[in-house]
Amino acid sequence: MDIQYDGSDFSGWQIQQNAVTIQGHIQDAVKSITAQETTLYGAGRTDAGVHALNQVANFKTDHNLDARRFKDAINFYLPQTIRITQSREVPKDFHARKSAQWRLYRYILGKSISALYYRHRWETTQTLNISRMNEISAYLLGWHDFRAFCTVSSQLENNECHILSANWREDSDNYIFEIKANRFLHSMVRSLVGLMVEIGNPNESLTLNSFIDIMDAGDHTRLKHVAPARGLYLVEVGY
Repeated sequence: MDIQYDGSDFSGWQIQQNAVTIQGHIQDAVKSITAQETTLYGAGRTDAGVHALNQVANFKTDHNLDARRFKDAINFYLPQTIRITQSREVPKDFHARKSAQWRLYRYILGKSISALYYRHRWETTQTLNISRMNEISAYLLGWHDFRAFCTVSSQLENNECHILSANWREDSDNYIFEIKANRFLHSMVRSLVGLMVEIGNPNESLTLNSFIDIMDAGDHTRLKHVAPARGLYLVEVGY
C-alpha cells in the first residue's frame, strides 16, 4: 500500500502502548475487513508529528478481496488524516522496510509565521544563507557515520548511512531541504536540519568545519537544536 498521512495528531507510525499511531489505525482497519490479526510492515518508522506523502507498507492475508480494492475498504475505517492512495498485490518475499533501496525525506522551513501552515512546517523570520547550508549538503554525499545526529538511546552498532543526494532550495515562502539515503537513523534528518539552520544563520559563527568537527566527534549532546517534527515529510521509497 501507498499511504499519505498528516502526523500532527499521532504518536508516530509504530504501534505503542496507550498511544494513537498510524500503524495501529491501519491494522485495526484491516482486521475489520478480514477478521484476521495481521502485522503491518512500514518502510519508515516516522516519529510523532512527522508526515508522509508516500509511505509504503505491506501485510499478508488470505482474504479473497481483490488487492486493489483494499484501498477503498481500508479508507472507509480510517480518519481523514490517513489515506491509502494505492493497494496492490506483491510477491510473497516483499517487505516494505527490508526490500527498500532508498528513502527520500523533505523538510519545510517557512519564511514567515502562519496560522494556516504552522502544523506542517517549522517557521522562522530569520533570513538564512542557503549557500552555506548547501556546502554541508555537498559534504554529506557518500558514506558517513551519523552517530552525532542520532539520539543516544537509539544509536546502533553500525551508524553509517549512504547519502545519495542532499540539497537546500528556496521559493518565495519556504526553505526546502531534501535528502535521499539508503537508510536513516532515529531523528537524523531533524538533527541535521537543526544544525544546518544554525550554520545558515548569519548571526552565528559556526561553519562547515564546525559541522565536520561535530560529525567526527560523534557526540549528539553537542547539538543545540533538533528541528521540530512538524516540518518533516517522508516523500518516496525506492525499490
